[in-house]
Amino acid sequence: MKKIFFTVAMALASCGAMAQKQVTVKAGTIIPLAAVEQVKAADVQEGQMVDFRVMRDVMVDGVCAVSQGTIAKGKVVEACKSTVAGTKGKLVINIANLTLPNGDPLYFSNTDVRVYGKNRTPVSVVVGIFTLFGFLIPGSKAVMPAGYEVQATVAANTTVSAK
Repeated sequence: MKKIFFTVAMALASCGAMAQKQVTVKAGTIIPLAAVEQVKAADVQEGQMVDFRVMRDVMVDGVCAVSQGTIAKGKVVEACKSTVAGTKGKLVINIANLTLPNGDPLYFSNTDVRVYGKNRTPVSVVVGIFTLFGFLIPGSKAVMPAGYEVQATVAANTTVSAK
């Protein structure tokens, strides 16, 4: 009786293991991402998390390794709002990894999103020469719109459970 139970248990366990296929996402694979919502440098702080969504399925060996809609988290590394005297705004977000629905992490190499406003310092100086109010001209704001597209690059060969 124990032998039959053991055999059935092993068969069920192997069937469960066969349901998920292991595939390797190679280093250098491009993962297309898009910002979930608009982010303004003036409204965020360093260390704040920003969501990005995978734009389309990433296929490996005919199976989906990374599903469309999977969320990747980015971390605000630098956020400077525009100031007087024409100084531009600056926003830098680092996307280090994403976590697949089954819990597998996928790490990216040097995926930074950099968004800058326009520098208006020359205009500010010229206006300042002729009037006293040139220093009041601000630079433009750094804004990453919703849907802003980013290409993240997989850092190292990573084995993941695929559908």
